[in-house]
Amino acid sequence: MNHLFNLLKKGKTQFHLVDESIKYFKEAGFALLSYKEPWDITPGGKYIVSPFSSMLVAFCVGTNPTNLRVAAAHTDFPMLKLKPNNEIRKKGYLQANIETYGGLIKETWFDRPLGLAGKVVTKGKDPFMPEVHFYDSEKPLFIIPNLAPHLKKNGSQEMDVQKEMIPILATLDGNSTYSEDMLMSYIANSLSVKESEILDYDLYLYIHGEPCFVGLTDELLASPRIDNISSVSAISESLASCVSDTSIAVAAFFDNEEVGSRSKQGADSFILKNSLDKIFNTIKEPKNSFCMSVDVAHATHPNYPEKSDITNEVTLGGGVVLKSSASQRYVTDSEAGAVFQALCQEYNIKFQRTVNRTGVIGGQTLGPIMSAYLPTYAVDMGIPVLAMHSACETAHKKDYEELVKLLTAYFNH
Repeated sequence: MNHLFNLLKKGKTQFHLVDESIKYFKEAGFALLSYKEPWDITPGGKYIVSPFSSMLVAFCVGTNPTNLRVAAAHTDFPMLKLKPNNEIRKKGYLQANIETYGGLIKETWFDRPLGLAGKVVTKGKDPFMPEVHFYDSEKPLFIIPNLAPHLKKNGSQEMDVQKEMIPILATLDGNSTYSEDMLMSYIANSLSVKESEILDYDLYLYIHGEPCFVGLTDELLASPRIDNISSVSAISESLASCVSDTSIAVAAFFDNEEVGSRSKQGADSFILKNSLDKIFNTIKEPKNSFCMSVDVAHATHPNYPEKSDITNEVTLGGGVVLKSSASQRYVTDSEAGAVFQALCQEYNIKFQRTVNRTGVIGGQTLGPIMSAYLPTYAVDMGIPVLAMHSACETAHKKDYEELVKLLTAYFNH
């Protein structure tokens, strides 16, 4: 669990998560490749490539590979993104204009200390080569105060995000000499750059809180960003320990899954296919291939059991979850599902199945998108969670351990 806790603590944005993953793979002996240059791949080698700062592909090549094993996860998660020209001065407060990223449970972001992290881009020597700086406030800078129930109208109504979710950054003294763009000035000072040199940024508000165990026997894990750092962590652990001589084992971590995956760094791009083609330019393409799309699954909520399928219940601590859908929101079909179940049975791995309640569309994962570029059998699977997309999600540590066990068997089989 140490690697998972480290990523949950430090992976405050997709950029930081990928950066930590690269460090982890380098320490495990993986060599960094350039996506734009030819690759010199040798049997027995371990490699990573990161064409963009929020995604990466890592792979191990066996000495006599006959199998291709791909496992993919996404690096992004629902957050609040800082807009350009974000400063708002209103009623004695300094606030920052934001927009939502992904389908976050908005109510859970109120009344919580919020940090700021992401990347800041400054002017370089060449207009086409700006300087990129990773930034993390490392302390709470914002809070979004709720409105007291005494002041709310009766009855529920749709939240006006542009009005109700604007965070407070500071109070303003009417006689103060606060400069314009106080937040940008603060960030520039933290990065030791001039405010005038900042050209743009991708900065996100994040929940300032660390993961912890919950329950009488500490079996539950409560943390921001379990979706989908848990999958990235488990894949990384399993790939770093891969010792198979007969497999090309590949980890693919994509950005922008929470907003549809259609981007240069998303699963709906040619990066994974092109990476595999570059590998196969040196190593003969294996005929036996399989793909696992690894993302968290909805556990059956004890307070809302009617929201889940009536014959396929999912419980925390019940093991990894195989996901399927008649609408192909999940990529699993019967043949791929059979492979998954046989693998779990052979290695004594606890698993359970889920499908959406009839009439409920549900979300879509990386699986169906990748299958359009990689015509191979594939499954959607992951650990179960409660309160998916909340500011704090809940999982079970034994499910994570089962996921690592399964992926390790998968890469090495």
